[in-house]
Amino acid sequence: MFARRGVPSLPHTLLVASLSARSAGASTMSSPTKKVKTVLPTTRPHWVGDGFHVYPVFSNLAFSKHLSPFLMFDYGAPREFPPNTSSQRKGVGQHPHRGFETVTIAFQGEVEHADSIGNKGVIGPGDVQWMTAGRGIIHQEFHSEKWAKQGGMFEMCQLWVNLPAKHKMTKPRYQDITKDKIPTVHIRANPAAPGGAGDAGASATCTADDSQGSVRIIAGEYGGVKGPALTWTPVNMLIVQLNDKGKTYQLTLPEDHNVMVFARRGGFHLQEGGKKQTALAPQSIALMEMGGTQLVPAPPTSHPTVPRYLERGGGSKRGQGWPLTIMMRQTIDLGCD
Repeated sequence: MFARRGVPSLPHTLLVASLSARSAGASTMSSPTKKVKTVLPTTRPHWVGDGFHVYPVFSNLAFSKHLSPFLMFDYGAPREFPPNTSSQRKGVGQHPHRGFETVTIAFQGEVEHADSIGNKGVIGPGDVQWMTAGRGIIHQEFHSEKWAKQGGMFEMCQLWVNLPAKHKMTKPRYQDITKDKIPTVHIRANPAAPGGAGDAGASATCTADDSQGSVRIIAGEYGGVKGPALTWTPVNMLIVQLNDKGKTYQLTLPEDHNVMVFARRGGFHLQEGGKKQTALAPQSIALMEMGGTQLVPAPPTSHPTVPRYLERGGGSKRGQGWPLTIMMRQTIDLGCD
């Protein structure tokens, strides 16, 4: 999908994926705070077709048992496209999908989808496309005709999720989830841990007027609010925006889950209890230890230095906060073969 110009100052996004400890044979939690197991570094981007300049976030762990049932995750950082005056559309032409789902989140720009069973749609900023390939479809995706004519900043991500063996031959399904269908829970920073340990209690929910951050629930639930996406297995997908730099937030996640945390833009410190913390650079992903219910991200007091090959793409306005994309998955005997 897409890249960037200038030191990143746009909001940050994290991908958090969780697997039930009961299916992984992990021990029960010994600390309420989730701890970092390893960090996969930022990868170099490549083109998918001629419309999507993407970072392969999972790198060499893609399509491996280490991240199952998640197969692949591509992030297209902001990239400016000039108006397209030719008849050649930018994107990816017809190609097959079978046995898994693709989840596309639009941050900037528009993508037009079409497939062999007649589904067609356009998603724009804030929208999500959740496609279940099931027993098989032929699929294509391009910059939308309307958006391509005017050009502009383009930023999206796409995650592939394996289907359980018993559902691999299910009928294909397309969910067009517009931004107005995605509920938001507003949160405040954790006053008990201003940049500290984060074991003192979760960030409180609040009204929009008192908000210091927000959680958009695409799938699963957060704070008792459920997202609109229909899933074949328990999946939580959250987009979290943290507005106050230098403060600590505390997000309550399901108990005994593996969690993956992806820094969409900028960087974070992940507090792990006590004084221990791990830095998460832009476009890197942290795999968390099993156990614990509290994820404690802290936006930095300033924007971090990033690899030189990230310092290209779209400009930005400051003060937009730090968004995270949080994805969690609970699996119990899924048989994702």
